[in-house]
Order: sequence, then C-alpha cells, then structure tokens
Amino acid sequence: MKVHSLSDPCPCGRHSAKGRPVVYGQCCGQWLETDLPAPTAESLMRSRYSAFCLERAPYVLRTWHATSRPASIEFEPGVKWLGLEVRSHTVQDATHAQVEFVARQKSATGPAVRLHERSRFVLEDGRWFYVDGDAL
Repeated sequence: MKVHSLSDPCPCGRHSAKGRPVVYGQCCGQWLETDLPAPTAESLMRSRYSAFCLERAPYVLRTWHATSRPASIEFEPGVKWLGLEVRSHTVQDATHAQVEFVARQKSATGPAVRLHERSRFVLEDGRWFYVDGDAL
C-alpha cells in the first residue's frame, strides 16, 4: 500500500472551479481514509482510480458490487498510473448511473496503455457500488 498525504493533489486529478488541483483530503481521501460513502457514481469511480494508484485493495473490493466482485485483487508491480479523464457521468435513475472515463497507466516493462470504459454503478443502502463496465 502506498502512502499519500492528505495535502497532496488527489491522484484522480480533479480540479476546482478555479482550475487548481483539489487536494486528496478534500477529494478521494474523504472516502478512502474513512468509512464515508462517495456521494455520486463519479466520485466513487474517481476514488476507485485513486485506490488503484495507491494500491488499496480493500477499498477496491469493498466498493465493487457483490454480484461481480472478484475474490481478491492483485496490483501489477511497477505500474505507474498516469492520469484520469472523466468523459461523462450519466444518472439513469435514482439508483443507477454510468461513468465513461479514460485511465492511463504504464507498466514497468511495457508501453503506456489507455483503459477506456463505460462503467455501471448501482446505489444500495446509501452507497454506490461499481458493477461492471464495457471497454470502449
């Protein structure tokens, strides 16, 4: 697990209305470092990206819907996450949403790759969960 200061820019890359990077403690850190639920599907998706950057497997698994959650998750050694672009956040109804994003990463031994996905989220008992996604 990697350590990240609450005052550092958030790994998800969110910016304020003034164009300044939002700090981790006021962004994804609110959910990764506490038991508070992310308030929107987009916030959950961003926090899951940050959890991948910080290698926080328990958070990734806890926020994955039980119907599609793997038994465990492993992080590839030496992967560097290079950035996240949220392309859209669509609220379908009171308990369903989709987030389209592009995440970039580089492995220790290979070229940089892009993960472009439209992810599905569901709200249950006041918490958003990642269900699954379609690669685009």
